[in-house]
Amino acid sequence: MNELKGKALNLKTLVDYSNGAVVSRTLLKKETGNITLFSFDKGQGLSEHTSPFDAVVEVVEGEGTFIIAGEPKTVKAGEMIIMPANIPHDVQAAKAPFKMLLIMIRSER
Repeated sequence: MNELKGKALNLKTLVDYSNGAVVSRTLLKKETGNITLFSFDKGQGLSEHTSPFDAVVEVVEGEGTFIIAGEPKTVKAGEMIIMPANIPHDVQAAKAPFKMLLIMIRSER
């Protein structure tokens, strides 16, 4: 991760797609939060779960389906969504592969 600091980075090139898989790469990990880049092949996703913290997600490439409290939202490249803490959510690459950047700040306030 230290090799990424102080450089201009193209997020689209930092994680590759893998056939039939979700790939993640942690770009920054601290006690106070983390930044993770994901790629999802078509038909792949993250199953429903909750997090104790809000998470900001920016779609970097393609479009993803985010289901928050049972409501699907389509988020396209260049758009972002905030997934609220303690609310069930899942992420799917329903139509095509996509990449997203997840930023989570660990704070109780």
